[in-house]
Amino acid sequence: MNKNSSRLIFILTLGVFGILNTEMGVVGILPMIAERYQVSIAAAGWLVSGFALVVAAAGPTMPLLCSKINRKTLMLISGGIFIGSNIISAFAGNFMVLMIARVIPAAFHPVYVSMALTEAGKAVKPEESAKAVSKVFIGVSAGMVLGVPVTNLIAAASSFMTAMLFFAAVNAAAFLLTVFFVPSMPATETISYGKQIGVLKRPSMRWSILIVIFLNGAIFGFFSYISDFMGTVTKLDAAAISGFLMIYGLANIGGNMIAGKILTADAKKSTFLLPFGLIAVYAALFFTGNIVIVTGILTALIGVLAGINSNVNQYLITEAGPEAPEFSNGLYLTSANLGTTIGTFICGLLITAIHTRFSLFGTLIFIVIGFISIVCKMRMEKVLVK
Repeated sequence: MNKNSSRLIFILTLGVFGILNTEMGVVGILPMIAERYQVSIAAAGWLVSGFALVVAAAGPTMPLLCSKINRKTLMLISGGIFIGSNIISAFAGNFMVLMIARVIPAAFHPVYVSMALTEAGKAVKPEESAKAVSKVFIGVSAGMVLGVPVTNLIAAASSFMTAMLFFAAVNAAAFLLTVFFVPSMPATETISYGKQIGVLKRPSMRWSILIVIFLNGAIFGFFSYISDFMGTVTKLDAAAISGFLMIYGLANIGGNMIAGKILTADAKKSTFLLPFGLIAVYAALFFTGNIVIVTGILTALIGVLAGINSNVNQYLITEAGPEAPEFSNGLYLTSANLGTTIGTFICGLLITAIHTRFSLFGTLIFIVIGFISIVCKMRMEKVLVK
């Protein structure tokens, strides 16, 4: 990997971190937002779920529509919109303005992230592509997991406005680095919109989408309630839960680094074995979740496997539609967000009907369905080869 490629991948990673931090960072300050704008916690929660729904809807469409725009121009347009939306959010006079300022940039989330994943893979030799993409996923992990406690800390030490301006500052840093250090990157994609959409006709793509939905649903179905699990089952206080979440985030970043290596070594074997690792740690957590030390160890392992899972999911989708990388990455983002939504809903039902511990049942069911989909996809591909 040469100097220019390394620099581009760093800037893309920082840009992805800024966007994911904008999406997930507010999770840690929802009570502060609810109090500031005199709305319920449930209403404030729409700042997160509304953002995710727009991402899911825009995932396959926006990257497709923008596939022929200069990559640098696209980076600057997306980054500029996120900077502006965060500044508006910081000074929003009412909740409706804040909501609009959140929803509009969400449509450009899949544009930037799918482009970043694609360009990272193209910036290096084909055999180094998985490692390059895994580095961009570090920005995804950091934004989704570490962004929550960091934003919480900033807001608690200063104010809601300062937290929003922090989002803007991160995006502004990526914007300026793009202006000065990223060369013009004309879109080389010549495939028609119809042919890009045509990748959905492939059985391998449809199986890959199912795998992503269920494996990502397993990961985030439980993660959405991990704080409740640690408080209810493990009996941790708020400070300890924050510490465990930090461990999860750091382990998740480590998982992304590992993923690049194992996917490069043997992608199919890594995909096949991943569900077994997930089942083992989640089943262990179900039976030992009341033991603090064991929970800490298992939380770290789940974080590592979650990082690997993200990379495997993205690999499966893009492998099924290599000639339409931006559209394929958009499909990955849509599938991942659908999985998160469905997994959270199912695990929530189990918590309401039985107990917080049984959210892990939903996770295990999703993993099993995901594994069955992996086996079906591999058998189908084996038959096609013959």
